[in-house]
Parts: sequence; C-alpha cells; structure tokens
Amino acid sequence: MKNQDFDALLGEIESEIQKDEEEIYTERTLEEAHNPKNVGELKSPSAAARITGSCGDTIQIHLKVEGDIISDCKFITDGCGASIACGSVVTELAKGKTIEEASKITPDDVLAVLGNLPEENLHCAQLAANTLKAAIDDYKRVHY
Repeated sequence: MKNQDFDALLGEIESEIQKDEEEIYTERTLEEAHNPKNVGELKSPSAAARITGSCGDTIQIHLKVEGDIISDCKFITDGCGASIACGSVVTELAKGKTIEEASKITPDDVLAVLGNLPEENLHCAQLAANTLKAAIDDYKRVHY
C-alpha cells in the first residue's frame, strides 16, 4: 500500500470515528475530551487522590489549596474520552471554590455541564466526582 493510499484510508477511518462520536456524545463532551483543561500534575500539591473505577479507568486529581480555596486543580487519567471530559469538567467546577463547596460537587453536576453521557459512560462522572472527594478528604485529614 502506498503512503498516499494509507493516508487516504486513515482519513476515512478518522472521519467515520468522528461521525460515530458526534452521534453518541454532546458537542461539549467532545470538546472537553479533545481539548481537556487542567491536565497534568501539580508540584507539591496540597492534596491528591487516585481512584480506579469498576471499568478499569483511573483518575488522579491534585489540589492546590490556599486559605480554604482550591486555587488550582489538575487531573490525569488513563481512561476513555468520557473519563477525560469528566476529569476536565470536575476540575473546572472545583477551581475557585472553598473546600466545603467543592466537596458538594456531584456526578449530576458534571453531567449537567456535559449535557449528559450515554448510559455506558455514566460511571465516568461518578469516578471523577469520587476522585475529587477523595482528594478533598486527603486535604481534610492533614489540615483539619
């Protein structure tokens, strides 16, 4: 197979995948999955947590807390696009909130931002919210 034939085939496959994604996920979910915010790890975080969900995806969240406010929040995941989108959204929701406010972020809050997820990906919002809560619990164990 010639390079240009391979490139054409690859382009067709990418186009089909994109069409399939657009039928399954909301525009916001695709935007967060393809261009996530707050990806990475913090040097010297105030708190951190890592949880592996029942599907095998892992999300790690680092918090930087100043006073009682989450001034920065980063995540990494080895999961699917839905996990990436949920990690991005949950960290955005937590930034600028007090520890108490952020501890009340739920999977439904994440889903409301994304415009919902397919049934088979709902656990991703739960995993992201649970990981945030675990990072907050880690902060509370040390600072409260």
